[in-house]
Amino acid sequence: MLFGKNQEITHAETTMHACAKINLALDVTGRREDGYHTVRMVMQSVALHDDIRVTLTHGEKKPRGILLRCNLPYLPVDESNLAYRAAELFYQETGTLLETCEIHIEKRIPVAAGLAGGSTDAAAVLRALATLHETKLTDDELCAMGLKLGADVPYCLRGGTMLAEGIGEELTPLAPMPHCWVVLCKPPFSVSTKEVYQAIDAVDIKRQPDTAGMIKALEKSDFPGVCKRLSNVLENVTASGRRQIGEIKDFLVENGADGTLMSGSGPTVYGLFSDESRAKTAEKMLSRRFADTFLTETV
Repeated sequence: MLFGKNQEITHAETTMHACAKINLALDVTGRREDGYHTVRMVMQSVALHDDIRVTLTHGEKKPRGILLRCNLPYLPVDESNLAYRAAELFYQETGTLLETCEIHIEKRIPVAAGLAGGSTDAAAVLRALATLHETKLTDDELCAMGLKLGADVPYCLRGGTMLAEGIGEELTPLAPMPHCWVVLCKPPFSVSTKEVYQAIDAVDIKRQPDTAGMIKALEKSDFPGVCKRLSNVLENVTASGRRQIGEIKDFLVENGADGTLMSGSGPTVYGLFSDESRAKTAEKMLSRRFADTFLTETV
């Protein structure tokens, strides 16, 4: 919406929710010649989100380009931030005139946590700019643009319950996940996604996720069946030497979680709960030990 005190300087602004994701199933199926790993994953959006506010200013005598701000002072606000690169890419790809584009990230999703926090912020920036500039870009066109930023960005643009294949960009909508409560807990360390995927090459994966069974359970809206099939081949790699991952999983099960798993390359662990009160109790108890603990739900 345009507004302003005079006709010379006008503003347009929108705010997008950038939702976190969890993996219900994650299988590594191979490695390409370019070094990227091929995967077969079932992805699910959760309500925990960052707020991305994008403001465009037109008519200033000295346009200021892309300006990125964040509520967390330790996060970079230059080209090393994926949200900044998303804005750069949008203007390069569309040829849209860039005057002043201000982006503010209100960060809630833990950083380097296996929850696609950077990718979902980038996706929100692309969608916000497409909306504000009225480009009429299709979802497929936005996803093709997002893939240039990262393999998770196309999923974050679409959200919901999806099968992701290829390097994560081949998306197939699935039957929606039965609604449940989700307790997320990130132990006080981060992991390198690149290093985890490199380490998986040296591991003999003995148990593959039952992805086909997971898809059938979703089709039947079979919540116990979904919980039974939670599986991530990266979990043992990330958890090696990091006992807190196993401890969090054990705690969640002992406190009523119907299923638990590490998300992505970690280290965040989540528990699925059919009962909200048990989920609230588990979140309250875990948060006494781990600051990055959140109660959320599937969306």
